[in-house]
Amino acid sequence: MKLNQWLAQQPFTLAMSSGFFGFFAHAGVLDTLLKHNLKPAAVSGSSAGALIAGVYASGTPMEVMLERLFALRKADFWDPGIGLGLLKGRKFRAILTDLVHQPDLAQSTVPCSISIWDALSRQTRVLQSGSLVDIIYASCAVPLLFQPRWLDGRPSWDGGIADRPGLAGINGSERVFYHHIAARSPWRKRTSRALQIPQRADLMALAINGLPRSGPNRLHLGPTIFAAAKVATEQALRTEVHSAGDCVQIVAS
Repeated sequence: MKLNQWLAQQPFTLAMSSGFFGFFAHAGVLDTLLKHNLKPAAVSGSSAGALIAGVYASGTPMEVMLERLFALRKADFWDPGIGLGLLKGRKFRAILTDLVHQPDLAQSTVPCSISIWDALSRQTRVLQSGSLVDIIYASCAVPLLFQPRWLDGRPSWDGGIADRPGLAGINGSERVFYHHIAARSPWRKRTSRALQIPQRADLMALAINGLPRSGPNRLHLGPTIFAAAKVATEQALRTEVHSAGDCVQIVAS
């Protein structure tokens, strides 16, 4: 059975991992699925994955999302200020406000679960309702780079801190297609368990190796990363899979 056939068999949840400025790759995967009429029944994510999951679930058309992401430049969100992080985050939240169509996460067009890290409990919280702008911001707020967002009176940071795969909000009965950002962030050890592909029943994973790395000073690579991720996803969909838990490893061309 090929991956596209597995996805078409029954409804599936698309889970997207964290990964420093990895949202261009996630967008490429999602756009390819939609072009093949493989629409996720639900979405989930952490950090970069939360951005794409949340904006998509809000009802923003893919072409609008891509136009705005491809136009993004460092100056658009770079707002240093005093606080628990270099950037105040006001500019980033303004970008998100412009990006999302439905601002209430609970009213998403498809069910959406976003992981954030609660600094008081030092644990992952999964949110499915509330201000989508604030929740995406919190999930993307890399400590030291962005100041935290206070959600329900609690300082909240990057969901990838304790839930890199963005799977914490998915129950065990769901079929999952998981896009794993394969690149390692500088602060993660090579042996970190967070870099491993999760093993669970009814999960198929895609890891695209060799994609260029984006970042605040490399946002111009966004269209290139997106295009390479689309090509790799097309190849993955034609790949034979044998059982749940398989990971399709594709080298970007």
